[in-house]
Amino acid sequence: MLPSSLSRLKHSQSGNFFLFAGPCVIEGESMALAIAEKIVNLSDKYAIPYVFKGSYRKANRSRIDSFRGIGDEKALKILQKVGSTFDIPVVTDIHTEEEAFLAAEYVDVLQIPAFLCRQTELLEAAAKTQRWINIKKGQFLSPQAMQFAAQKVVDSGNDQVMLTERGTTFGYQDLVVDYRGIPLMQQFGYPVILDVTHSLQQPNQTAGVTGGLPQLIETMARAGIAVGVDGIFLETHPEPAKALSDGANMLPLDQLDHLLSRLSTICQIIKSF
Repeated sequence: MLPSSLSRLKHSQSGNFFLFAGPCVIEGESMALAIAEKIVNLSDKYAIPYVFKGSYRKANRSRIDSFRGIGDEKALKILQKVGSTFDIPVVTDIHTEEEAFLAAEYVDVLQIPAFLCRQTELLEAAAKTQRWINIKKGQFLSPQAMQFAAQKVVDSGNDQVMLTERGTTFGYQDLVVDYRGIPLMQQFGYPVILDVTHSLQQPNQTAGVTGGLPQLIETMARAGIAVGVDGIFLETHPEPAKALSDGANMLPLDQLDHLLSRLSTICQIIKSF
């Protein structure tokens, strides 16, 4: 049975936005539990339904020497422990059909990376696990095209679908968010999430390490809430400069309280209209 906070996602317009948040990648158990505890306390403070996010393995890296994980089984068991310790749902990303069935044993939501959102066999395998499926919009796709990715999951016997906006390629080293895409994707009948940290990435840097604009995280998130997005996705870390993956666009954990306070206030104002 899915946690109650997940069963409410389809009806998120009646309350606060929901939050997917956590580190880019699982670096260790103590780190994951500490981040989760902090965010759980904040989500309770602001009445925000919360899903812990963490990659158990990173597959899409610019360089072969980039950090990719501490080991699949070890990281998945940490994700499972986070969920059971705090009684919260957990999401992780998958890259192959085999990974779908492996990860589904440990987490509640399977996430399809943006570069893989058109992979039919991956979407079919994810659907068959009967977990919630969060599909990130490809940087190369229009919002309207995401209806076909979602339909693949539905046609495979699973209507528990979410769609995530994470920016559109703008030149070689930048992304932009077209906020018109949020209501356009909501028309398909699925919760829509705004990934405010990956939308601020600056990929394809000459050093082979992705850059970012984390100082604009609040700006990006506030705009998304104002437009009426159902959920916010963000990556956070106690010390982003020391993070083993994607530190350049993560939110420092000690800034999350301020951000959630602002977003909750904006959300309540918007819903009062």
